[in-house]
Amino acid sequence: MFTGCGTALVTPFKPDQSLDESALRRLVRRQIDQGINFLVPCGTTGESPTLTREEHLRVIEITVEEAQGKVRVVGGAGGYNTAEVIDLAKELERLHVDGILSVTPYYNKPTQEGLYRHYKAIADAVPLPIVVYNIQGRTACNIEPATMKRIAEIDNIAGIKEASGNIGQMAQMVHQLPERIDILCGDDPITIPLIALGGRGVVSVASNEIPAEMTRLTQAALAGDFAQARALQRQWLPLMEVNFIETNPVPVKQAMALMGLIEPVWRLPLCPPSEANRAKIEAVLRSCGLLSTTRSTHAD
Repeated sequence: MFTGCGTALVTPFKPDQSLDESALRRLVRRQIDQGINFLVPCGTTGESPTLTREEHLRVIEITVEEAQGKVRVVGGAGGYNTAEVIDLAKELERLHVDGILSVTPYYNKPTQEGLYRHYKAIADAVPLPIVVYNIQGRTACNIEPATMKRIAEIDNIAGIKEASGNIGQMAQMVHQLPERIDILCGDDPITIPLIALGGRGVVSVASNEIPAEMTRLTQAALAGDFAQARALQRQWLPLMEVNFIETNPVPVKQAMALMGLIEPVWRLPLCPPSEANRAKIEAVLRSCGLLSTTRSTHAD
């Protein structure tokens, strides 16, 4: 249901820290115009922890409006309070999203049984397709393949965004999960290996900057054209890596600001990158040719 390249959208803010709705609309239109396969607003890359509930819903509402059914929208609805996640997911259902991305509960570190019950409760309460999001590095909580196999038996579990970075675990996911489950990479640099194992795509950070190129890379790999996919990987790996020179989404938003796409604004506790890292980001953008066609932040 969710295959190819999906963008983990950044959330643009104005200098006064308010939501920049006009910039968001431009970003979504740019994604669609450049052939992205689906969109994922209000995930970690969208700074969801610092969005109010009203802002969270507004970001997703705008994304759905601009998508106009041309691409699927998977709204972020995760957290460490199952009841609150269910409440948010019900609100996203009313906004007509195509599915939800739900990160594992962080900080309270549930057991594997607790993880299973968490996702079952969400799935029982909300009929939307659910993509489970496994990212132990941020949540201190890993979904083991055997647990995901149990979760995958729930009818409206549609996929998993696997961002453990553990290729062996990814191989086990592909081996153990039923064919109907879309296994998506959560780390741009290892999109090709996961697809080679049987994964179906990526939820990408780099596609904020280069949606057309990341979509081509992903589709080439899915079509078995690994020579083309590897060539694109070699071209864009420096960008994929510099996006994580500091905590995501600090570098990608800095890069997008340099490209003239958004204002360089983050919400605390995130802050601008160091001057040294800002210089490295700019150097990578220049080497990739991404600063030669800059656009005004306020261009339509």
